[in-house]
Amino acid sequence: MIKTVTLNPAVDKTVEIKDFRVGEVNRISSVRLDPGGKGINVAKTIKALGGYSIATGFLAGRNGQYIKENLDLMEVANDFLFVEGETRTNLKVVDRLNGTNTDINEPGLVEVTEADLVKLEGMLFSDLTEGDLLVLSGSMPSGVPSGIYREWTEKAGKLGIKVLLDADGVNFAEGIKAKPYLVKPNLEELEQLLNKNLINIDEIVEAGRSMLDLGIATVVISLGADGAVFFQGKQAIYTKGLKVDVKSTVGAGDAMVAALAFAIASGTSFENAAILSAAAGTANVASEGTQPPDRNAVAQYETQVALNYL
Repeated sequence: MIKTVTLNPAVDKTVEIKDFRVGEVNRISSVRLDPGGKGINVAKTIKALGGYSIATGFLAGRNGQYIKENLDLMEVANDFLFVEGETRTNLKVVDRLNGTNTDINEPGLVEVTEADLVKLEGMLFSDLTEGDLLVLSGSMPSGVPSGIYREWTEKAGKLGIKVLLDADGVNFAEGIKAKPYLVKPNLEELEQLLNKNLINIDEIVEAGRSMLDLGIATVVISLGADGAVFFQGKQAIYTKGLKVDVKSTVGAGDAMVAALAFAIASGTSFENAAILSAAAGTANVASEGTQPPDRNAVAQYETQVALNYL
């Protein structure tokens, strides 16, 4: 079983504006709404890849109901806890003329209580058993302590549950203390953690291997358009980014995490997991809004991904 946790979901509103200008009146040419948040994006992509997962976390208000209804329509299994407040709306501005994607994210108006956290934790671990996967990703709403990912990772580890962690800032720094099975920072998040700039691929590889030394089994560093580096044991594999018509960069990292979770659950080899992850991330940026990548597109890109052993 795979469970994804999204503590701070969002309705993702993606608008297209040709030649977006700050400080001026801009005309929107198209609008789409998607249920969003990192864990939700992971669950949507696992479904698109032919796998099964349960999306969990906190939802609130009319936006929360919108997210649940749409996940139900998409046949993405979910088990959210509704709390007081209103789930946020995040605005994504896509300007294809200038090749830019701008995110304007709300903090969220959800107030989570200690009782809510206790109840959600009970829901999370009620049916997870040894060998299952728990995906912890994204930001946290008000009221959630920054150490919650560490606490849940520690509990999962004692039960033999593999945790895939995709977070940033203090949430990431705290989470890795509990030695999750897999982490997927992007370059900026890793540089922030290490408090240093990583100038070239050699420095990135050194940083990735230092993460393995912490007791983390698998490390994946996403490099945006430049690709990604995958680490496991003594292996380090670089996959160069494929050139595609970029429609939205939102959720590309989530698609990579989803492919990794799907591959681990399926018993796929490390090399094939890297290929699937790189292909899923590529297919995602070629998709509109934060909808999951098309499985046929993922399969097409899988044939184009080259593995470079470092």
